[in-house]
Amino acid sequence: MKPLNKKLYGLLSGLAICFAVMLSSCDRLHEDLEPCPSGVRLRFVYDYNMEFANAFPSQVDCLTLLIYDKEGNYLRTEIASAPMISDENWRMTLDLPSGEYRLLAYGGMECEQSSFSFIPLPEKTSEQGLEVAVKPEYLSPNNDKPMHNLFYGALSLSIPPAGNGTTYTEATVEMIKDTNDIRILLGNERGLDTDADDFEFTITDNNSILNSANLPASDDMVTYYPWHQGTVMAGFDDEGRDVRMAVADLCTSRLMVRSGAKLLVKRISDGKEIVRLPLVNVLLLLRSERFRDMKPQEFLDRQSRWNLTFFLTGEGEWLKTEIKINEWIVRINNIEEW
Repeated sequence: MKPLNKKLYGLLSGLAICFAVMLSSCDRLHEDLEPCPSGVRLRFVYDYNMEFANAFPSQVDCLTLLIYDKEGNYLRTEIASAPMISDENWRMTLDLPSGEYRLLAYGGMECEQSSFSFIPLPEKTSEQGLEVAVKPEYLSPNNDKPMHNLFYGALSLSIPPAGNGTTYTEATVEMIKDTNDIRILLGNERGLDTDADDFEFTITDNNSILNSANLPASDDMVTYYPWHQGTVMAGFDDEGRDVRMAVADLCTSRLMVRSGAKLLVKRISDGKEIVRLPLVNVLLLLRSERFRDMKPQEFLDRQSRWNLTFFLTGEGEWLKTEIKINEWIVRINNIEEW
């Protein structure tokens, strides 16, 4: 086959360029063509933790994204789940016309084992009217399941008008964890066994309903009960015998600095309160000099797993000199002021 001469080659090249321009010219000058695709590519990040590392791919197993216009009117819902969202490189791509939007993201709502529900359904209300609530079964003394983790994120977004070519805005939704795991341990200073069945463990708070700003939406107090209660071996006494401690595992919704959350441990035999403490005050005792620049609410939100250890005297009363929180021993001098 003979090679193309220069004139013919130039003509074909020019036609190809013109054709390509026609295909890509999807702006307002070409009203007979479809507009260029526009929208947003969203990355979801959960690094609001004590490790300051993105744990979204490993901890969030289902995702609900609610899309609103700038006035808060509901537009639509997008859902994604594992294994898709478990990929660090995954992005949610949304085709949206130019404009201003509000996005609400919830991790854990669409999973089969979800512990929260929307009230009312998103399509039945505006952003301002949206609330999520702990399902009633997780507030029952007969509950034997831990709460499925709930994550929340919000973003205001502006998408510019599409020009010549596809236009997608890159954005990131920062997530926060709303659920807490709290383990309470009761030991005895004399090394005597402590049986969990001898005690009632509860936490009361007004955080079972959260609004679209992720804040408590009701003043009504609810009670959280242990989903697991039993004994664990703590070691051996001087004579080589096992020493067992009582343990209770509870889950709660988001803890707030100014809440009235109370931790209560009651002895069943006579109904006496062994421990009664403002839970948030106790947890904030862990905010040592290491975290002195971190605001109290940020500390509560980042630290979602708590271990509280109390020791009883030989008479079964709480030894009110110290509390062990996670791996820190906190000395208490003003317990009566609480």
